[in-house]
Amino acid sequence: MAPHADVGAGTMNGFSITNGTLTPPEFIHNQKETFIVNSPDVQYSADQIRSKYVYRTTTVTKSGDYYVAAPKETTYDFKVDRKVGKTGLMLVGLGGNNGTTVTGGILANRRNLTFETKEGPRPSNYYGSLVMSSTMKLGTDAISNEEVNIPFHDVLPMVHPNDLVIGGWDISSMNLADAMDRASVLEPDLKRQLRKEMALMTPLKSIYYPDFIAANQEDRADHILEGSKACMAHVEQLRTDIRDFKRNNNLDKVIVLWSANTERFAEIIPGVNDTADNLLKAIEQGHEEVSPSTVFAVACILEKTPFINGSPQNTFVPGAVQLAEQHNAFIGGDDFKSGQTKMKSALVEFLINAGIKLTSIASYNHLGNNDGKNLSSQKQFRSKEISKSNVVDDMVAANSVLYKKGEHPDHTVVIKYMPAVGDNKRALDEYYAEIFMGGHQTISLFNVCEDSLLASPLIIDLVILAEMFTRIQWKNNTEPEYKNFHSVLSVLSYMLKAPMTPPGTPVVNALAKQRNALTNIFRACVGLQPESDMTLEHKLFPEAKSKKLVQ
Repeated sequence: MAPHADVGAGTMNGFSITNGTLTPPEFIHNQKETFIVNSPDVQYSADQIRSKYVYRTTTVTKSGDYYVAAPKETTYDFKVDRKVGKTGLMLVGLGGNNGTTVTGGILANRRNLTFETKEGPRPSNYYGSLVMSSTMKLGTDAISNEEVNIPFHDVLPMVHPNDLVIGGWDISSMNLADAMDRASVLEPDLKRQLRKEMALMTPLKSIYYPDFIAANQEDRADHILEGSKACMAHVEQLRTDIRDFKRNNNLDKVIVLWSANTERFAEIIPGVNDTADNLLKAIEQGHEEVSPSTVFAVACILEKTPFINGSPQNTFVPGAVQLAEQHNAFIGGDDFKSGQTKMKSALVEFLINAGIKLTSIASYNHLGNNDGKNLSSQKQFRSKEISKSNVVDDMVAANSVLYKKGEHPDHTVVIKYMPAVGDNKRALDEYYAEIFMGGHQTISLFNVCEDSLLASPLIIDLVILAEMFTRIQWKNNTEPEYKNFHSVLSVLSYMLKAPMTPPGTPVVNALAKQRNALTNIFRACVGLQPESDMTLEHKLFPEAKSKKLVQ
């Protein structure tokens, strides 16, 4: 491990130090790191960052009428591959609203385009992306005592979205320029500047099982693989598509993300999709209860390609999760958390943590894009209703003062298709709560959100973070070998309405907890403790200052 170094002179993790100035070794300079950790528990090399991290938790047992809390320490070793390889993003639903918006946005940022809007010229940006447009507290300045914050993207070596190679599948044959016009999301001047490049991009043929999406989508389905139910030929074709995309673009890895239509929920049937073997057998036999998204998931798992589900259906049936565990492949889901639900998870967390008893939540929204058209079918709406309805459960369960066991706020969700509003979704929410001494509080929110412009940065975040976790390994310090994170990437939950967790582990929907988990895992990878926000250095009076004041 690298030794502690004097800030004035010497060496630190390969840096030479002269009069307090750090000169980085070539491998650090090439990666453009913005900070170095000075700790005996952190080691840098050209290929890796290694850290030793003490994880402190509290275990609780029940003894009679008392809880007994005991501090617990576990030492972990983290290893991060510093090489960021060339990465591809394959979208299922490439020609949809989200697909064309995220593609156009990345191309615009790559070319540094400025475009005209009604409010004047606007530069391309990645606003709405946690990774690209937010910061993380690194620590406190040693001299000024002020907080030092760095871009989230600079915490560890990560893929830059401008470098992503984009491809994917769609049931519609439209090239991406025409599909971008059909979506009606991006500004006209931006579309004009992107048209030539996007006209050259066409999706691969996708799979289409009519029973799983609304009948009103049939007119789009002119670009499909032969067969209307699951089969191993579809799995193999998708695997071939991934391999060809990787080879043709000289990629190191590919991330696949479902941004296609919401499917109906698949029924969980013993002997069909309850185990990995049964699921593979069901696909071979063409069972009608295997959804297109599950077929995509299986293909990606067999290719050891991370697959993320951005829609609310139950893509990851038990058999798919077990298959991912068997193949040590990453999966994540479900359903992008962009507008109304993100506001809900933040506001409910605030109210309950403030000791206010939320008794009902009424959520209504209407939208006019193709997602709204598909959701006008009851079976597909039911998938969305489930993903939107469960986002307060863990926050309610955590407060036994406000809620008795089994007690829960009334919660209803309504979605209506209104073609006239297009991608500008209208979300109305009413929160009704009990306050002090029989009083009540009503909070009403009216949120107009451009749906695809909120969802597209989440796609970028999910891809960057999924790729990042392919390069992180860890082990308990008593174990001989490093291992990957669990196949179910619950750490992606900040971007997802109904986050998946490994079997038997709790689901966390509280927005602040989700972000803190992600931030603190990244801090652990560079040997830094979580930010406690205690700021004791500002609250406890230093002895020297105290004596000076007395004098």
